[in-house]
Formats: sequence, structure tokens, C-alpha cells
Amino acid sequence: MTIDSLRTFGANVDEGLERCMGMEDFYLEMIELGLSDERFENLGPILESGNAEEAFETVHALKGVIGNLALTPLYETICEITEHLRAKESVDYKALYDRLIEQRKQILELK
Repeated sequence: MTIDSLRTFGANVDEGLERCMGMEDFYLEMIELGLSDERFENLGPILESGNAEEAFETVHALKGVIGNLALTPLYETICEITEHLRAKESVDYKALYDRLIEQRKQILELK
């Protein structure tokens, strides 16, 4: 993954780099770490279990991590899940989770 490929994906690279003191290598390393967060894998089963409180806590933590990395498309999906859970709305969480995991995969596959 490169700064240019992240930009093409829709990440706010300038914001992310600013948080990483302009150090591209550090920013890319932080993205790798953020995307490997185990809460991505944990969220699916938690959503399936119907435990809205635990799902909210999990996705809200991801929101902080991904928001700091300025991975905008991923962040927007996380925000959508967070707000539905906050409002205790009955939506297709599986579809939202699948979109989240697909976006994460797309970022990981960037060249």
C-alpha cells in the first residue's frame, strides 16, 4: 500500500499524515496495525449474538482507531454501524459488517 493508493481509495491521507507528524512510513505502519485489530474479527460474532451493548463498545473502539488513521470509507461504515447500535435500531448488521470487512480487505490489498 502506498500514500497514492490510499488517496485513490478515499482516505484523507493529509489528515492521517498530520497525525503521524508527516512520517509516511510511520503512517503506513499504523494503518497496518489498525487494520489488524482483532476487534474487526470479533465484531461479526458479537453482532450475530445480538449483544448490542458489546457490539457498540467494540465498533466504537474501532471508530477511534480508524478515525485517527483517516481511512474515510472504512470510517464512514463504522460510523453507520455505531449510530444504528447507539439508536438501538434493527437493521441488517450482517450486510454492514460484510461491507466493513470488504473495505478493510480492499485497503489491505492496495499496492
